Amino acid sequence: MCLCPGSHPGSGAQAGEAGAMSAEGWDTGPGGHPGASGAGPCPPGTASAPWSLPHWRACLAAAVLCYINLLNYMNWFIVAGMLLDIQNFFQISDSNAGLLQTVFICSLLLSAPVFGYLGDRHGRKATLSVGILLWSGAGLSSSFISPQHPWLFFLSRGVVGIGSASYSTIAPTVLGDLFVRDQRTRVLAIFYIFIPVGSGLGYVLGSAVLQLTGNWHWAFRVLPCLEAVALILLIALVPDPPRGAAEKQEEVAMGALRSSWCEDVRYLGRNWSFVWSTLGVTAIAFVTGALGFWAPKFLFEARVVHGLQLPCLQDLCNEQDSLIFGILTVVTGIIGVVLGAEASRRYKKVNPRAESLICAYSLLIAAPCLYLALILAPVTLLASYVSSTLRAGRPDSYLQSFLSLQQSFLGCTFVIALAGGCFLLTALRLERDQARARQLDTGTPGSKDTESQALLSGTGAAAKDP
Repeated sequence: MCLCPGSHPGSGAQAGEAGAMSAEGWDTGPGGHPGASGAGPCPPGTASAPWSLPHWRACLAAAVLCYINLLNYMNWFIVAGMLLDIQNFFQISDSNAGLLQTVFICSLLLSAPVFGYLGDRHGRKATLSVGILLWSGAGLSSSFISPQHPWLFFLSRGVVGIGSASYSTIAPTVLGDLFVRDQRTRVLAIFYIFIPVGSGLGYVLGSAVLQLTGNWHWAFRVLPCLEAVALILLIALVPDPPRGAAEKQEEVAMGALRSSWCEDVRYLGRNWSFVWSTLGVTAIAFVTGALGFWAPKFLFEARVVHGLQLPCLQDLCNEQDSLIFGILTVVTGIIGVVLGAEASRRYKKVNPRAESLICAYSLLIAAPCLYLALILAPVTLLASYVSSTLRAGRPDSYLQSFLSLQQSFLGCTFVIALAGGCFLLTALRLERDQARARQLDTGTPGSKDTESQALLSGTGAAAKDP
């Protein structure tokens, strides 16, 4: 990717969601050029005309990308909404059921850097299209797997994770190149609202289709129809803007050298605010993944333990808890994103570290709330131990499973607190890392001396910072 006038080196796809917090300070890679990679100078005298798009077209493209993001996260949690029925169908234990989410997340984790690399150097629209085809095709095929071959279902979830990685990594960078500054912030906030909305609707779709058809397989057949529409809209309505098109980076130096992938990684490794925020986001993903996947089953088993629900020993289980949990996820997710974005906008007027501090405060508040909610579960459960009526006809396995999940969830409270600490450390380093990035941006492109001076300057700033 050439660093020529009219182009913006690197869309920031490798940085992912963690980098979005302080994009103003992290958009510069080694030698003053963010995300650049490869070797060799640009052809001298190359200049491209400024790229532009009517505002209504950009908004239409953003709406399509938000719709696809909704479907993406519905795919993440549709299994959780029907987990009991899937376990009964394939005769898999809780540990093996957890492996479903592990396979999905590991596939996403390993493939995300690959798609980030491809997204920065090749056509993003084509890469997004391939990702949609992957996850929709894998989801549809999983609905035809026989109970004698559960390993094929695990494999299909891994392919879904690969397809999801392409979209989660690249789509925000397309939005970043369609809008500028405040518009970009608002559009990305709307885009990320569809994460909890899509997650909640995944539970709702799985539960609703199961109740209507009596067969969980149909949920995996309905969703690809919506994804086919999404693919057509993507191809027809979403452009593939040049990197940094919205900013029209005319000031990029001519003939600048491109940095290697290893240099990019080394630079990010020295950007401590990026490192700490990435660790914080990782901890959040751990907690939301664990709670999101197991919470409906935990609620169902709690009802069984308290005698409010019969055990599920057949293919069709009562997925009322998944439906309720999904609706709560949608509502609270929208409220949380809107409040967080507005609080960040207002707080940033007086504190440039607003985003990381709000993340830290909200997580540190959430940790004791989750802890108390889980602690109250055994308190109410103990009251039923003295009642032989409530215990009658209730398999011990349900009681043990409930207690095991409850104790496992307690570990999530400490991970949430750890995530809050990571964002506090991000706030401590954020301003100096932004200053260092600006120094690199104004220095001589590709100059190691400039980078060394910036590093020394950052160290000095750290010594002066109280």
